[in-house]
Amino acid sequence: MVDTEFMSDTTVNGTEMTMRPVWKVWLETTRPKTLFAALAPVLMGGALARADGVFDVPVWLATLSVAVLIQIGTNFCNDVYDHRQGADTDKREGPRRGLQTGRISHRAMVTATAAMFGLAAGVSLLLVQRGGMPIVWLAVASIFSGIFYTAGRYSLAYTGLADLFVIVFFGPVAVAGTYYLQLPFGWPPPEVFVVGLGPGLIATSLLAVNNLRDVDEDRGNNKKTLSVRFGREFSRREYRICMVLALLLPPLAAAYTGRSLLVFALWVLIPEARKLFERVKTGTTGKDLNPVLGGTGRFLFQYALLFFVTWPHCALCLM
Repeated sequence: MVDTEFMSDTTVNGTEMTMRPVWKVWLETTRPKTLFAALAPVLMGGALARADGVFDVPVWLATLSVAVLIQIGTNFCNDVYDHRQGADTDKREGPRRGLQTGRISHRAMVTATAAMFGLAAGVSLLLVQRGGMPIVWLAVASIFSGIFYTAGRYSLAYTGLADLFVIVFFGPVAVAGTYYLQLPFGWPPPEVFVVGLGPGLIATSLLAVNNLRDVDEDRGNNKKTLSVRFGREFSRREYRICMVLALLLPPLAAAYTGRSLLVFALWVLIPEARKLFERVKTGTTGKDLNPVLGGTGRFLFQYALLFFVTWPHCALCLM
């Protein structure tokens, strides 16, 4: 549900998009690299469950598929409503979207959006057999949040509420929901929620860079992101604070629960974070900031993967 694209220094222009096969336009419209934000909390929730002695692979894969389907559905929905509200123009600093190129019709995009959310609901029904009514409410809340991220006058993205939403849904909600499905009918322990903030914070960093890049365009379209409301420097600080907190929380949770500090391996990512901080410090255009989006997306995936490898073994290190 993160309205962010991770691109190289060169964005795709209209001519290039026109020449591409339609299937490639559809693939780019799914914004494949945004799926890191959906994958990361499911990886981490699975790692927490493994540490407590359970890892049901079919259930985990089903959870992952729901997260990915909702993210793709949200991306398609964003395309529809940003296009309707005039937010996607030729001045756009990020990559062109499906409707903006003219290669995908409005009707086809709406149909694809409904299909993605419908598939997510269908797989969620399978998970309900394991997790009960809490999974029903979680699935409904996630799908509706994906729709109203950009839909309507008071949508999350257009009022500046998206940042808080991303922290919560890509953080504790997704991580704890994954954990709960592995160990159903028991409330997740506190460290699940503390650790769960990590991927949500990094996903919010992605959103902060996206908003920093698009601040002038968003201001012209009355899209009141936090960058528009409080200025570019606010988003730069938001980026740094979220990244630093994400690196601090898992080691703190490990220390609090008496686990080994093997999870400190996450700190090998600090040099990469510092490089990203430097680019955010001065960047204002798509040329400056699109690589930061790509780098932060990779950072999020590496962060989740390192956690997945190290956290389940922390208890073993004390023996």
